[in-house]
Amino acid sequence: MKDVSTATVPEQHDETLIEDLASGRLAMHRLPRHLGCAERVELRRRAVERRAGVALEHIGHHSLDLEHASTRNCENMIGVAQVPIGVIGPLRLRGEHVHDEELLIPLATTEGALIASANRGCNAITAAGGAVVRADNVGISRAPVFRTSGIEETRAFLDWVRAHEGEIRAELEKQSRYLRLLAIKPKALGTTVFLRFVFDSGDAMGMNMATIACDRVIENLIEPATGVECISLSGNYCVDKKPAAVNFQEGRGKSVHAEVVLDKQVLETVLKTNARALVEVQYRKNLLGSVAAGSMGFNAHYANMLAAIFIATGQDPAQVVEGSLGVTCIEPRGPEGVIASVHMPDLPVAAIGGGTALATQKEALALLGVAPDPQRPGYAVMRLAEIVAGTVLAGELSLLAALTSRDLARAHQRLGRSNGDATTRRAG
Repeated sequence: MKDVSTATVPEQHDETLIEDLASGRLAMHRLPRHLGCAERVELRRRAVERRAGVALEHIGHHSLDLEHASTRNCENMIGVAQVPIGVIGPLRLRGEHVHDEELLIPLATTEGALIASANRGCNAITAAGGAVVRADNVGISRAPVFRTSGIEETRAFLDWVRAHEGEIRAELEKQSRYLRLLAIKPKALGTTVFLRFVFDSGDAMGMNMATIACDRVIENLIEPATGVECISLSGNYCVDKKPAAVNFQEGRGKSVHAEVVLDKQVLETVLKTNARALVEVQYRKNLLGSVAAGSMGFNAHYANMLAAIFIATGQDPAQVVEGSLGVTCIEPRGPEGVIASVHMPDLPVAAIGGGTALATQKEALALLGVAPDPQRPGYAVMRLAEIVAGTVLAGELSLLAALTSRDLARAHQRLGRSNGDATTRRAG
């Protein structure tokens, strides 16, 4: 394990630099470039300690590749925020990219009881023979916004876009060999026009390449040919990192489903509930409760499971808000059993790029068998999407079952309260 607190900083410079940083005379990103990454990180951390009067010992202990992290993932780096990682499973999944496998799922969380609860959901799914999982690549979207002079110019602009879609496609796709245009979906409001470009981005989540490609096609083709000005590269019709009905309806990134049939024995012995109670909680909480609240998330806690697996595998945690838009369904099936399913129409995930290249996140992806293959672009991220769907289903089943039996508060009392070291408690 590397400890950046032991980084060698030239004695004649360190105190001066630390004081300049702490006082604000020197900007955090203006440290001399001849210093190594470890030295720059250490100087910033010590300056922050001095300014705030707080020791940051643990933030300075880590095993990250500082050269990569500080140049690709995080500016003004001072260390790391460490989040505990646990595993749930084995979770049996049957999909098009997960071939009837039992997996251990890494989750990064600080919420006591979450992993214990989700593990129970895994036990139920696996005991039932596994969950069926499917993922569809609906495409990542970026929607620049344009200003016209009025209806006539708007119509002419949209007519031009439709007539020149082939040229637009060629200009977009030459920006990356992994980028493929799936659709252009326009929306006009008064003198404002949105063009929602939808892309297949291979194993990447795709927002960076989509943004760069849109910028190039606007600058090189659309503006010069039409005279219509692009006001912003993002017009909030994308819709990125915000809850939005258009994403719920049309999907974004990957659209995923997972389902499992649970018989009476699994319901009673593993989940400690029954079909009638589970169906009623789903109806009154997830459906009616969400309607009453005006929520677009007709589920118990997709965000919990998404945040945990996103952080563990290097996804963008800000996009949890998109994945949380989804519907859980539980219906009676057979004698005293149920069929339970989850659907997330808006799941932006990646198997390459961003945080997936960090060492711990790369290990978590390897644990799931998620590794990009140049011969099969897009396969790895579809596998990850199917795994995420099954993981969310496991968390959903256990929480809803706990609500039927009033176990939720007791579980948090036992596992989630600050009542001693976790090793002394009954937390797996």
